[in-house]
This record gives sequence, C-alpha cells and structure tokens, in this order.
Amino acid sequence: MTLTKGYAAQSAESPLAPWQFERRDLGAHDVQIEILYCGVCHTDIHLTRNEWFQGIFPMVPGHEIVGRIIAVGAHVTKFSLGDLGGVGVIVDSCRECEDCRNGQEQFCTVAPVQTYNNLGHDGLPAYGGYSDSIVAHEDFVHHISEKLDLAAVAPLLCAGITTFSPLKKWNVGKGHKLAVVGLGGLGHMGVKFGHTLGAEVTVISTSPNKEAAAIELGAQHFIISKDEAQMKAAFKSFDFVLDTVASNSDINPYLNMLKTNGVYINVGLPSKPWEVASFSLAVGNKVIAGSGAGGLSETQQMLDFCAEHTIVSDIELIDIKDIHTAYERMQKGDVKYRFVIDMKTL
Repeated sequence: MTLTKGYAAQSAESPLAPWQFERRDLGAHDVQIEILYCGVCHTDIHLTRNEWFQGIFPMVPGHEIVGRIIAVGAHVTKFSLGDLGGVGVIVDSCRECEDCRNGQEQFCTVAPVQTYNNLGHDGLPAYGGYSDSIVAHEDFVHHISEKLDLAAVAPLLCAGITTFSPLKKWNVGKGHKLAVVGLGGLGHMGVKFGHTLGAEVTVISTSPNKEAAAIELGAQHFIISKDEAQMKAAFKSFDFVLDTVASNSDINPYLNMLKTNGVYINVGLPSKPWEVASFSLAVGNKVIAGSGAGGLSETQQMLDFCAEHTIVSDIELIDIKDIHTAYERMQKGDVKYRFVIDMKTL
C-alpha cells in the first residue's frame, strides 16, 4: 500500500481538510500517476454534501486528473515512465456487459467503479484526485498531448467529454444552429466544441455581461434568458439546445426554441424533475435527451480532437487551501470558467 496525501470530507457536514490514506499496490497492468493538477467539478459539491445520494466517507473528490506516470506495472504496454496521463470519471468496469462492449464503460451495468465515492472491485473505497497520486489500470488512463497547457487540460476529463459526447452523438456540425444554455464550466466548452465543429452557436444566459465573453469563445449570437421578447423571437430557431445549467429551471421555453425534429440535450443535471407538456414534444417531433460523460475510446477521441485544434478549458488555477472559497464562488457562478487545483500546493 502507498501512503497518499489528500483533501477529504469526513462527512457530508464537515469541510474538506488534509487527510492521509493508502492507495493500493501497483498491479501488473496498473500505472501510478503523480497528480499535477485536478479540476474542480460541480459534482464534487453535490457528492461531498450528499445532495444527490448518500456518499461514502471519508470522501476524496476529484475526477479531472492529469499528471505524469511515475510507476508502471510489469505488464503495462500503453504507457512509459514520464508520460503524461489523465483519469476521468471512471477507473474500472466489468469489461463484459453490453455497455462496456459498446465503448460506454461509464454506464457499465455490472461493476462500474467511479473515480471516487464508489467501491473498487477489491471492496475498498475509491479516492479521487484531490491527492498527490493515483493508481489505475492502464486501460482507464488517457494519453495527454505535451503541446497543451496541462492545467487547462484537466477539466476536459469531465467538462470536456460531457459536452463533446452529445455533440458528436447527434452529429452537430455545419448547417446546424446550436444554442448553449449557460456559460460556465460546461457551457464554455460546449461553445468551443460547437464552433469548432462548424455549427452556428448562440449562448443563452441570465447574465447580460457575459455576451462579450461568449462571442470571444466562438458564439455568433447571444440571448438574455430573462428578456421575454428575445426568448419569444427565438421561437423554432435551433436544431439543438445544449443545456449546461445545474440549477432547477423550466425547460419548456427551450423546447419552444427547437425546430421541427429538434433535440434538447441536458448535461447540467438539475436535481428536481421537470414538468413537460406532452404536446410540446409531439408538435414538432422534438426529442429530450440526456448525456453522461463518455466512454474510454470517446474520451481519448475528444482529447486528440482538442490537441489537433488546440482546445483547452479557460481556468482559474488555485491552491488547495482555497477549495472552500472556490466551492462558494462556483455555486454563485463566479468562475471563468473552471477551477483547477495546483497539486503542488497540497
């Protein structure tokens, strides 16, 4: 076992604080990564505070992990010492169920192991990236390009793949009009990907002061969601609406903005159920869709796409001691656009 330093919540009521724990010994197909940077996801708040479901405590959050390989198992073939590596939302699965065989390991129906707040196949808790190192099977580690800003790559392991995956699934590209709801950690990546894929992008936001930033990121248009006239003017305007907002809200106005055969895609994961009129879907053959991260192959495809097009997240780099302030700011939408922890401050 390897003694590891990290930050953990001892319960849903306690703040994150320094904590030492043990990682498993290196297996034949495992690699050990010295974590250099870890992104801060809104999911970290939800899970450490039991906002979605009962957690496993002590809990070390973090599933946007990048660093260097410092040890490899005897049978590792995909990585060498010194390589960059990244770990996203999942670190193991059964490899045999239908979802695993179809490259959607994140939906494994038999034995999925999330990067944290989950039990591994050995029965021990999985601990995340708010720590100095992690051990994972080489199949669940991603190659990272040396030419990208490593700190800004970290959020791609969640915010990046969460927005890239549905855009690729629905073949969003040239000739399409895409609306991105919210300009936060997920939203700004949706704008970058949508623009690079060739779509005409509109940002819908409650904040008028974000218009200049939206245009700078690649959006062509901007709608203030609190402006009733602007919202009505966008009736049947979009082929796709990508909703990245985590707060509970009424999605019906966005369904009204869809063209016939349009698709509303939710990746923000609000906690409360929606109320949707059946006629709003039937009239126009509209689709409500969700998307949860991406499988191993698709995540690597996304990272390679980002390397090819020089796409990374816009980040604020923080010391780990400032994580509570970061959580508070994130809940207020006061971050441009993703916090990343510099793990040398641990």
